[in-house]
Parts: sequence; C-alpha cells; structure tokens
Amino acid sequence: MNVLEIGPGVWAATGEASTGRLTPADHAAARGRPAWRSRQLLRGRALLRELLAEVAPDGAGARIVAGHNGKPVLAGPARPGISISHDGEHTVVAVAPGRRVGVDVQMPPHHVGHAMVRRCAAPYTHHLFGLPEPLRHTVFTEIWTVQEACVKTDGTGIGGRPWSIDVPPHLDHGDWRGLRWRKVRDLTDVPVACAWEATP
Repeated sequence: MNVLEIGPGVWAATGEASTGRLTPADHAAARGRPAWRSRQLLRGRALLRELLAEVAPDGAGARIVAGHNGKPVLAGPARPGISISHDGEHTVVAVAPGRRVGVDVQMPPHHVGHAMVRRCAAPYTHHLFGLPEPLRHTVFTEIWTVQEACVKTDGTGIGGRPWSIDVPPHLDHGDWRGLRWRKVRDLTDVPVACAWEATP
C-alpha cells in the first residue's frame, strides 16, 4: 500500500491491501454482483480499511453505508470522512478524520476532443490544444479528476455540475466552495485528485 498525506489530516492510498480486515458486511455487499464489480468493491474496501487502521483506527471496522446521493460513509457518529474511486485496475481511497473528503482516479482517454474540452475546461481550450496530444489527454484528465473529487466531497455528484468548476491546468491546488483540492501527482502513475473540507 502506498500512502500519502496530501493535506493536514487528509490521507490517500493506492496499491494492494490485505483482505484480512474485510468484514462480513463487506463480503455481503459484494455478493450477487458481477464478478468484476465484486472484486473491485472488495479491493477498494480492503484498501480503505488498511488506510483507516493506520490513520483512524477507531473507524477501521465500522460498517460502510450509502450516505447522501449514494456516497459511501462510515456508520456511526463522528466517523472520519472516506472516499473510494476506481478506474480499470486502479483503486484509490482517501480518509479525512473530522471532515468530508472525495477522491477520484481516471485513466486518460485515447482522445480528448474540442467538445469535451469546451464543456469542462473552456477558458483553457487554446492552452490545451497547444499541448502535444498525449500530454493534453493527461492534463485534461487531471482537470476532470479535480472536478469529480470536488462534487464527491460535497455529495452532489453529477448534479453538482462538475464541469463548471474552474480548474486551471497550471495549478496543482486550489479552493472551491469551502473545499480545498489538490492534483495528486506522486501517488500513482495515472491522474488522481483529492478534495476535502477546508476546516472540519
């Protein structure tokens, strides 16, 4: 497991984790799903529980339930904020005791067209299309992961219009509606971003 403190009291992790901390409720949640989704769910929960054991051990065995708009939360009072994100074989989790948190991981697409850039990063269209194509795809994906992490944190999801959040391609961190966000470049080899409440 690769762990990084990305802000004061905010941790993210990726990599392989032991399944020994999975609970009966975790296994029950995976039952009846397609095999790929079951593996993905258990991989994410194992990684989350291992990170919790390191940084917020009181929550390591807590039940994971669906909160507002389906966002996963730990059951019980005063539990740490959690977030889980998957894309393909990549899984990233985040934990922030005493505050809400959101994390997103995305593999860059094979093609980023003008319509997509105008929708999600309109002020930076000229800049992005001045970049070599592979770099453009990565930089665009970094923007999108920030936008997704922000709406995951505030629990609005796609209804929060993530594409409207201004994320300059040249900035690695910023603020949005009481949240802090960061493009996490040193955790894994694909774009990851995390957002969290600025104050608990």
